[in-house]
Amino acid sequence: MDTGDPAVKNAYEILDIDPLLRPFRGDIELRVRNCARLRARLLGACESLSSFANGHMFFGFHRCADGWLYREWAPNAAEIHLFGDFNGWNRTSHPMRRLADGAWELFVRGEVPHGSKARILIRTETERFERIPLYCKRVVQDPGSLAFDGQIWLPEAPFVWTDAGFARDADAPLLIYEAHVGMSGERAGITLYTEFRDFMLPRVRALGYNAIQLMAVMEHPYYGSFGYQVSNFFAASSRFGLPEDLKSLIDAAHGMGLAVFLDLVHSHAARNETEGVARFDGTVYQFFHCGARGDHPQWDSKLFDYEKPGVLHFLLSNLKFWIEEYHFDGFRFDGVTSMLYHNHGLGVAFDNYGKYFSENTDPDAVAYLQLATELCREVKPDCVLIAEDMSGMPGMCLPVLGGGIGFDYRLGMGLPDLWIRYLDKRRDEEWDVGALWHELTQRRPREKVVGYCESHDQALVGDKTIMFRLADKDMYDSMNTDSQNPRIDRAVALHKMIRLITCSCAGEAYLNFMGNEFGHPEWIDFPRPGNGNSYHYARRQWNLPADGLLRYHFLQDFDKAMIGLVKEPGLLGLPARLLLHHEDDKLLAYRKGRFLFFFNFHPVRDGVFVIPSPADARWELALHTSWPAFGGYRPQDCVFLAQDGENKRVAADRRAALVFEERAENAFARDRFHAE
Repeated sequence: MDTGDPAVKNAYEILDIDPLLRPFRGDIELRVRNCARLRARLLGACESLSSFANGHMFFGFHRCADGWLYREWAPNAAEIHLFGDFNGWNRTSHPMRRLADGAWELFVRGEVPHGSKARILIRTETERFERIPLYCKRVVQDPGSLAFDGQIWLPEAPFVWTDAGFARDADAPLLIYEAHVGMSGERAGITLYTEFRDFMLPRVRALGYNAIQLMAVMEHPYYGSFGYQVSNFFAASSRFGLPEDLKSLIDAAHGMGLAVFLDLVHSHAARNETEGVARFDGTVYQFFHCGARGDHPQWDSKLFDYEKPGVLHFLLSNLKFWIEEYHFDGFRFDGVTSMLYHNHGLGVAFDNYGKYFSENTDPDAVAYLQLATELCREVKPDCVLIAEDMSGMPGMCLPVLGGGIGFDYRLGMGLPDLWIRYLDKRRDEEWDVGALWHELTQRRPREKVVGYCESHDQALVGDKTIMFRLADKDMYDSMNTDSQNPRIDRAVALHKMIRLITCSCAGEAYLNFMGNEFGHPEWIDFPRPGNGNSYHYARRQWNLPADGLLRYHFLQDFDKAMIGLVKEPGLLGLPARLLLHHEDDKLLAYRKGRFLFFFNFHPVRDGVFVIPSPADARWELALHTSWPAFGGYRPQDCVFLAQDGENKRVAADRRAALVFEERAENAFARDRFHAE
């Protein structure tokens, strides 16, 4: 039925893109209608989402001409007092007055020392307890007691940004270097924002990546949570330095042409009460669902109630805050699958479309995500938004008014699982390269994917990186360049091939976790009682690729060459056209843009193979995984591609990949070949 609503009419676009969704037209219309209703409900007299999402400008600590102002949101409170070292920790001298809608206010004449520690004392009808202000921009931990306190962060002089002219090149492929500031150094300790700025930024730029995705920035009490148990949503983690240090890092990255994305956690929150948002005003329901629905069954964390206007105001303001205060260029939304479904996607095989539009789907969470993507574009039109969704929700990366949820990319989360299955369950000669091709290239029409073969998830204790799955304990004593270990030879060869095929055809963008480019040999394990609270495995060994006597530098050099190859504008977004598939010989050849990729995954077979190609096409070898520069044995000036009538003959080494760059002079032949 035509409702006359233009938003609903636009929803039919997704049905044209994917006709299999037509039986679920009503669900798509409801998705768009829910978002429109929620937007109208929230905005009221506000002109835009951006003018609504200003919680951080109203609440928190603010300088005034003759003093300073502090506001808080605690609807269940009967009394609130602010105290800290600025008033000798007097819990009664600074009472707040109640405003409307659960807000409280305190104005103090005169100056408060910048950096003063502060808490609030809340009294309800039945309780009395302390909390850290919700919108606190800095939260610090006492090294002795391990207790957390807020800090009144009001610098006299604001940070001076120099990145006014920075804008990410929208035509360049998105090449993301995922990083954790605290464990990015070599020493067994916590690395600082300034150290990351000075050491890691030049490294990332030299490797060729053009974006950094920072983990664990939002304040979290437990270091070992990898930043995914957030307690203070407006505070940058103080473990790594001052807020201005993080700004300096981002400003410097922009000066090097690097975009910076925040790994954002709006899917859940830490249970911590004194230093978190859980039971902030004495109620569970201020932020979260009550009962079992408010507890995540696997993460031991609290789940937001996305229907409540106060929660939406808090979370949407949080997005705007990180964009405007810290100049982040985009977000990777963590745990989107958990948000979308009442059962959080646990134990569900999303093998038919009905599972996306059942009673299991949470319409409030879907509407929040739609508003979140709209808001980010209002505040920063070129904001990059990435969804961590393993379910494959239709429309995740389509416009909201077209029936989608509004993200730019989804993470290709099934790809690491694919590689794990191949590496753990099959010998090389048993690989199904046809199935591999299908899994690497299938994705929803017009929805972009960030391809990756491993991220931080595969580097943690309890899992294994690709290099460790391939080489295992032999990495510890056989990675020297003169070793004669067949397992290491295989590991080095396949590590390069897996990354090349994933980078070139598994998505419109590519992601690598820091250190994986050179096959970092150790897992990540944060300090905990089980390891003697050691930082030994919470670091990166950059000395390994720097050692010319070890093979790690071959892997790093190949990764740099691979990233340089795929940097051609638009290349990753082009379809990969299959030219050759030979299951017995484990061969794959495909064309992408002006490049031809040829893979021989067989462990023992090599030889000369024929690839269909335009008769007048002339090719130049651009990259070979077996070049000596990458730890191979094939001379770099060797000719591998020869004319054979209408086709080309390729001499392919076992466990090797070649990339050819077209030098065709006949444009008609090239265009005809593309069309075919």
